[in-house]
Amino acid sequence: MDLYEAMGSQRAVRRLRIDPIPEDVLSRVLTAASWAPTGGNVQPFRMITVQDRQKLSVLQGLYAQEWTSYTQEMRAEGSALALARQKMLRAGDYLAAHLAQVPVMVIFCFNPALMAITDADLDRPSVVGGGSVYTAVQNLMLACRVEGLGCVLTTLLCYQEAAIKDLLAIPEDWGTCAHIPIGYPVLKGHGPITRRPIEKLVFQDAWGQAMTNKERS
Repeated sequence: MDLYEAMGSQRAVRRLRIDPIPEDVLSRVLTAASWAPTGGNVQPFRMITVQDRQKLSVLQGLYAQEWTSYTQEMRAEGSALALARQKMLRAGDYLAAHLAQVPVMVIFCFNPALMAITDADLDRPSVVGGGSVYTAVQNLMLACRVEGLGCVLTTLLCYQEAAIKDLLAIPEDWGTCAHIPIGYPVLKGHGPITRRPIEKLVFQDAWGQAMTNKERS
């Protein structure tokens, strides 16, 4: 699949079938994640592929708890909630109720001691460290798209990090930052996506200055 086609049709797929993922397919997806660029090429991340049904059941319980809390305000809006948000809510409810049945859940772990976090001392939330982990997350998700797999980036389980670390025997100096359920889509899965145009996202030379379309000879 063309890379631009993959990026332009990669949707968050929350309804996943229980069908197993062939080992060679999963290996290619994980290999793609390992190819991601990281600061100093240190690769300060590790991936845990959770396939054990008992552990997935525990993860489902923890996720459902956080999903209920996260969506409380949206549910309070009732029929006034925008249709797109209602659709997302239904899909999220499905994931929360069926997480234990997904074939694979990939947990991304990171070690901040291995990262060059150049914004650690700035007077704002630090984000630079994530640049050495979420590149791998994106690679994995794009590879899933190419392989016909559905997936979605979730982070609500970060609220349950202590329980996750205990469940998966994650060392003390490692944290978690992404939890990706993977499987073949129940419904159509991927398709055209809706995003802001680049004219709304890109400035030229200074903040707020619109891009110019200069013809190049």
